[in-house]
Amino acid sequence: MNARKVRPQKNNGQTSIAEDRRTRIVRSIRALPPGRVSSYGAIAKAAGWPGAARQVVRILRQVHALPWHRVVGAGGAIKLPGESGAEQRFRLRMEGVTFRGARVDMKRHEFRFAKAKVRKAKRVR
Repeated sequence: MNARKVRPQKNNGQTSIAEDRRTRIVRSIRALPPGRVSSYGAIAKAAGWPGAARQVVRILRQVHALPWHRVVGAGGAIKLPGESGAEQRFRLRMEGVTFRGARVDMKRHEFRFAKAKVRKAKRVR
């Protein structure tokens, strides 16, 4: 059997919008230091894609070697079911994260991303 090689498409050095967003989300997740957490929505907003919390979840599932346990639901909720949720809670506690009931104490452990500089479009007259 002949294995057909798939050639990557050339885009003249430009990355697609989807790859750019994915890269910014991965960078935002990797920026989370040990002992700090962030929500799916806050990561999407920091990456310049507000309202894309579901895409953050999708990228966490696809890209390995990310600190996935530092990403929680809104208000510090552990959103993973069963054993995965127990492992996330265990990993966070090992990093010194404290909980208030079933939720992460966001007042003490939430990571605040730097405000992104918004570029204004130039007016063409």
